[in-house]
Amino acid sequence: MASGLPLRHPAQGFNASQQLIKSDRGGMLTMSDDNVMMKQIVGTHAPDGREVDVAPLLHLVEDILKRATLQIDTTLTTSQAHAELDDKAQQINFVSMIDALTYTIDRISCEIAYKALSGTDAHATTLSIFNMLTSYSWDAKLVLTLAAFALNYGEFWLLAQIYSSNQLAKSMAILRQLPNIMEHSGSLKPRFEAINNLIKVMMDVARCVVEFKDLPSSYISNEVTALSTAIAHIPTAVYWTIRSVVACAAQITGLTTMGHEFSVSTTEAWELSTLAHKLNNILEHLRKQLATCYQHIDERRSIETFQMLRNLFEMIHIDNMKVLKALIYAKDDIQPLIDGFSKKRVHLDVLRRKNVLLLISGLDISNDELSILEQIYNESRQHGTRLDSQYEVVWIPVVDHSVQWSDPMKNRFESIQSAMPWFTVYHPSLIEMAVIRFIKEVWHFRNRPILVVLDPQGKVVCPNALHMMWIWGSNAFPFTSLREESLWREETWRLELLVDGIDPVILNWIKEGKYIFLYGGDDIEWVRKFTKNARAVAQAARIPLEMVYVGKSSKRDKIQRVMDIIVAEKLSYMWPDLTMIWFFWTRLESMLYSKIQLGKLDDHDPMMQEIKKLLSYDREGGWAVLSNGSNVVVNGHSTTVLPALIEYDLWKDQVPDKGFDLAFHDHHLKLHDISHPCCRFDFPMTTGRIPHTMKCPECNRAMEKFSTFLCCHDETIPDVLFQ
Repeated sequence: MASGLPLRHPAQGFNASQQLIKSDRGGMLTMSDDNVMMKQIVGTHAPDGREVDVAPLLHLVEDILKRATLQIDTTLTTSQAHAELDDKAQQINFVSMIDALTYTIDRISCEIAYKALSGTDAHATTLSIFNMLTSYSWDAKLVLTLAAFALNYGEFWLLAQIYSSNQLAKSMAILRQLPNIMEHSGSLKPRFEAINNLIKVMMDVARCVVEFKDLPSSYISNEVTALSTAIAHIPTAVYWTIRSVVACAAQITGLTTMGHEFSVSTTEAWELSTLAHKLNNILEHLRKQLATCYQHIDERRSIETFQMLRNLFEMIHIDNMKVLKALIYAKDDIQPLIDGFSKKRVHLDVLRRKNVLLLISGLDISNDELSILEQIYNESRQHGTRLDSQYEVVWIPVVDHSVQWSDPMKNRFESIQSAMPWFTVYHPSLIEMAVIRFIKEVWHFRNRPILVVLDPQGKVVCPNALHMMWIWGSNAFPFTSLREESLWREETWRLELLVDGIDPVILNWIKEGKYIFLYGGDDIEWVRKFTKNARAVAQAARIPLEMVYVGKSSKRDKIQRVMDIIVAEKLSYMWPDLTMIWFFWTRLESMLYSKIQLGKLDDHDPMMQEIKKLLSYDREGGWAVLSNGSNVVVNGHSTTVLPALIEYDLWKDQVPDKGFDLAFHDHHLKLHDISHPCCRFDFPMTTGRIPHTMKCPECNRAMEKFSTFLCCHDETIPDVLFQ
């Protein structure tokens, strides 16, 4: 390659290289009119339409430059790049491409070496390279030039690394003055560091330019401002990168022709650092545009995936695998699930042709919810193999991808995952943004957990089975909307509806035919008066009465204090576990939400009117429900139930004729007609489905609608989960 170069006296070579360095420095500082310069460069650009896949060549260049440095910079390339290189290097297409480009790469290499020796102006050398590459695209011009540089630079360092142990290399190294250079490597270290720093940013720019070329045209076009801006800037980026190649080549040429003395008489580090600074500015600009382009592509892909999901759920499938892959993870390269029993990773195939219940939640799912769900799940497993073989639960964790994954989030996720006995998604990052959008927009997920049921063919048979699971447990299997409607048709307004599955003690009282007061609220003075008067009336009327305190749906800390007083003063029986109280109110709310979801919120349904009253009373003070065994006698607000008990003397004479139940009911009704407590329903925005209108269960008039901001300070959840 060097045989065609003219013979020169060392002093002549020294002067020529010095001239090149000076002209390069001057050119950078005096050529202020970049527009004129770039017009000249763009004028050389006349692509003939040929397509060159430069990515594998760039990986090869990366590998050479990584290994050809005095101190190997491991950040210059990646193991992935090496893997792609190893794969591509075996391909015939890659080999044939190298064959086609070798001549061009060799010509550029000779051109750079010749111009460095002759002292040609750096800009002129760069321009001559552009003239040689006039028919290539911008990314090809850049990568071919880098390949030419890598050829010379790699040869220099190959000799430097092996000449001490290889006689052929030693003889060649002497011709290139390498022993002398290596002997003074200490004093040359700043120069090599400057060269290495410039090479790193050159490669960063090259990768960035190639990335722009590889952007998928089906998702982005030149009409996108970020891409058009970058395309307009790429010629400048290519120019200054090739200009930097020329500068680096001049340094190596200077060393091999004049030895270590070259460093003493030049200030080359300044030129290299100036070029590195300029390229870094260019790189920063390109990366910003590239990030914007990727954001645009992600949005387009997200829209496409979202529509694909909508279409997928409208199609008929032979099994559920297409649907599950689209929702969880589409590829087969990893096992995307964790088996809750074995805690081992498994493929989606374990769910094939099964009823799948997708438990969708954020990381703020409560321990109460998990505890009750686990209890229902485990009970269903104990009832034999029929249910066990027919449905599986899979937790789909929904996490905002724009929030940086932190250690507290990781710990919370792993804590939840390890506690779940069912299948879980291996990591929240597997759930794509488009899937999260689909879950929110189509399945109405609003941070509160939902349980979407898919049949063995992947069809949605219930948009949220959590309500029926809370109400009826595994009896609701197969958790379809049709099953939900059937269960409601079988229900009546009775005490078992309120307490079933919570406390067997109450169920035994019902069987024994006892009178039972369920009561709640957070006013301890009212609780004292109520329990005292209820016990007095029961004694006077000679009826067997039991009382159960069930708290409120909120204000857990205050409820705990009330419970402590009830225990200390032995006011009544109560549930010792706050989870039981939470489940009682969650079941009640689920009854309302279940009807809303089914579109069956009938204002003339007596059972639903009573449920709505109870939910409303919870929001406005205390309340009590009296039953005789299973039959509910009175469902009233604190402002009417307590006075009815206090006024027992006014209606006790009616007990022998009417019976206790009817006498108490009629007197309570009179008080209710005088005192009309407000009815109120709170629907969190996280509920998902909120009715547009509701009628009051007391007076049947249309209720007013308000927006409320509320902070009850009930639970402490790590702030990081909501950042």
